[in-house]
Amino acid sequence: MNLTKYITDLTDEHLQLLTAAFTMAENAGNIHLKYFRKAGLEQSTKLNDSDVVTTADKEAETSILDFIHRHFPSHGIISEESGREHDEREWRWVVDPLDGTTNFAMGLPAFCVSIALEHNKEAILGIVYAPYLGECFYAIKGKGAWLNGRPIRCSEKSELSKAVVATGMPYDRSDNPDNNLQEICKMALCVRGIRRMGSAAIDLCYTAAGFFDAYWELNLNRWDISAGQLIATEAGAIIEPIRSDRNHSILASNPHLHTSIRKILLQSQPSNKTGHKYE
Repeated sequence: MNLTKYITDLTDEHLQLLTAAFTMAENAGNIHLKYFRKAGLEQSTKLNDSDVVTTADKEAETSILDFIHRHFPSHGIISEESGREHDEREWRWVVDPLDGTTNFAMGLPAFCVSIALEHNKEAILGIVYAPYLGECFYAIKGKGAWLNGRPIRCSEKSELSKAVVATGMPYDRSDNPDNNLQEICKMALCVRGIRRMGSAAIDLCYTAAGFFDAYWELNLNRWDISAGQLIATEAGAIIEPIRSDRNHSILASNPHLHTSIRKILLQSQPSNKTGHKYE
């Protein structure tokens, strides 16, 4: 992928870093396609039966981490399968080698690789590449967001009843009653439709591109959202944390719908008996 030609006013440093991120994403995507819908895919579970990992996750991650170690040895890393390496460093890569693993394992095409580079814990570039769909979303802080070379913006829709929104459910949904079911039920009565794509990174990018009008989810991890959050922000979406006690729990919305959607989520909070509260 050589999509940097579509971005003007890149510094040499931005060009080098973005080109490296494209290379890592493309290599990971090729690994995804090597295994996708092929017989004999090895898979296992981590926290529970909802938390799946495959050979493709591990091989894609190895490819990305090896590249970082060779080309950016002074940078830290946070990656889903391998954890943290010197993540206190000024520069760190945040990697989800295969977001949407359950989709991938089932032969569904909504999966991607997500790569962000953070400077002092703030994302400055992000790439989300869905190889089977042929969609590459990317952003540089302060310069905008793109899909396959085309600038993207979040939707302008202002009527909640016409909105199509996305969400997901946490992996601990069977054990924790604070599992987003109340929020989904309440929201479903107010919007045109709710979609569950099964990939937080794709949900954020589709909100960035206006394919969704908003997206929310509870209990995400840094690698789920770092790249997609930057892409959505650069596309004009408002993103804020909606919980203080469930890891990264966020709402991403176009500016016109943000207040009304946030209000519904606040009204759907679990009872105080659970010990969980919205901010």
